[in-house]
This record gives sequence, C-alpha cells and structure tokens, in this order.
Amino acid sequence: MRKALIVGIDYYDKISPLRGAVNDAYSVKSVLERHADGTLNFAQPRLMTGTGPDSTVTRTQLREAVEELFRDDADISLFYFAGHGYVDGTGGFLCASDCEAGHDGLSLADVMAFANSSPAKNKVIVLDSCHGGVVGSNPVATQVSEIKEGVTILTASTADQYAMETGVGSGVFTSLLVDALSGAAANLVGDITPGSVYAHIDQSLGNWAQRPVFKTNVKKFVSLRETDAPIELADLQKLTTLFDEPTTQLQLDPGYEPERSGKEDDSVPPSDPAKNADFAVLQTLVKVNLVRPVSAPHMWHAAMESKACELTVLGQHYWNLVKKGLV
Repeated sequence: MRKALIVGIDYYDKISPLRGAVNDAYSVKSVLERHADGTLNFAQPRLMTGTGPDSTVTRTQLREAVEELFRDDADISLFYFAGHGYVDGTGGFLCASDCEAGHDGLSLADVMAFANSSPAKNKVIVLDSCHGGVVGSNPVATQVSEIKEGVTILTASTADQYAMETGVGSGVFTSLLVDALSGAAANLVGDITPGSVYAHIDQSLGNWAQRPVFKTNVKKFVSLRETDAPIELADLQKLTTLFDEPTTQLQLDPGYEPERSGKEDDSVPPSDPAKNADFAVLQTLVKVNLVRPVSAPHMWHAAMESKACELTVLGQHYWNLVKKGLV
C-alpha cells in the first residue's frame, strides 16, 4: 500500500496569498497517481487545497490529515506540502489557511514526531515552502537532525531561505520535482528514487538560487515512481556476458558490422549474424553511456578497423550491479 497526502494552500485568512501552491499540488498528484505505463502507483492520493474563503485548509484539518497519513504500516507514506512556511527560535511551521502569525501553524516538530513514530516502512516528506530546510533539526542544537530510520526529507530551500515561484503559477522547486518524477531522474531500469530526484533538482538550480535540502536515514532508497527504461533489462543484463570483467576490452572485427557497401576488398570478413546480434546490443549500450569505442570515433569504425570497445565508468558500475544480481 502506498499512501500520499498532497496539500496546496493559496488562500490565507490573515497573511498574504500565494498563486501557485494549489497548481503545484494538482501537478504532484497527477504525476504520482500512476506509473509511466499507466499502472497504479499511489492509488487515490488525498488532496487538500486552500483556494478561497469557502475552501480552506485549517491547522486542525492539516494536523489530523498528517497524523492519519503516518498511522498505517504502508510501504510508503508520502507527505507533500506547498504553501507558506515560517520559522522562529522554537522551530519551523507549515502555515494553514487560518494562520495569523506563522507560529500558530502546524509545527514541523509534530510532523516529524508523526513520521518518526510511524509503522510505515518508508516515510517521505516533501516541502515546497519557505524555510522548509529546518525540518528534522533540533531547535536548540540546529546542527543535529533527528530522523529515525526509514524517513526521507526533501525541501525546496534551507532553513533561512525563501522558496521561489516561477511567475507562471507554480514553484521553481515543484516544477523540477514534477520533471524528475516524470522521468528526468529515472535510472537505467526506470526507477525514480528520492536520491535521484534530489540530484536532478540540485543540478538544475544555479549556485546562487535557492538550495534544496535532502536529509535521509534509510538503508535502501525506495522507488517513488517507475517510468520507461531507456534500455531493455535483458540488454542491460548482457553486460556481464559481453565483458568478462568490468575492465575488459572487447575486441571487435568487421564481422560485427551488418552493413556492407559492396566495395570492401576480399580481406574484409563477411558479416556474422551472431556477432551482429551482440553488436546491436553494444550499440544500445553506447546510447546510454555504458560502452564506448576504443581509439575510434564511432562503433562502426571500431568494428571495421578491428579495434575494441570498453565499459565506461557508469558501465562498470552497472556491470557490478548485474553481477551481484541487483538489477
């Protein structure tokens, strides 16, 4: 069972409104509901939005929803919040629609208490709010994070930063989050993990922009969503068949190349169907940066000039994963 609570608040009774939090919540709900192949991922995620005086999210409602999210022993319990955040000397807060000052919002300490005590196997907290990076920190010893095993936190900004909007009705952070979940952060088997999401967001923001914060205490990352893999698993698993060791150079010859111009001299051996099949896999591995030709600009030249190909550093990494049965 995968549970998700997705909250977006634009409307506030007493403090300044936002323009893109509700749009962001809908975008996150849409991308999380199903995997890329259409199968269910987070089935029926709970969506709470504050859009106006007649549609608000109060502090009591928000607190009860977060408590309910983390109550069950789900495989993943994911909490996403887009809205105002507040921080003072006692810690951080998520501002509900009925907040008047900020410190009367939902305490991040309460959110962490619910997550840390949850029986869910994986607890994921994603905050697109100002000062979100304070979550998990001790308000007295701010350099200490209090995160129990199974908890992962991803926030739009540090404790002392504001979260930016794009100007077109969405947050910068959530735009990149949705991009990552849509496939930009997928690995070669199509899995998108919290770590790969953070890496995508971090690399997409300049050094002078808001900085995302990532905190985790897990033994192994869970996949948040599955998307189309850029390579067939069967082809990926042939790494250890084609290369005896990760540092092996595979000697090629013209027999690997199926295309012939008809002008080759008699010394060029004919195309070999078995080698053609391996060469097709090698070409696929080249496209995803796992294999490269040695001393040749392209694989065609490597084959026709009887040179070699080898695994890239990334290829060596995946060779080891295949050898260990991890993919």
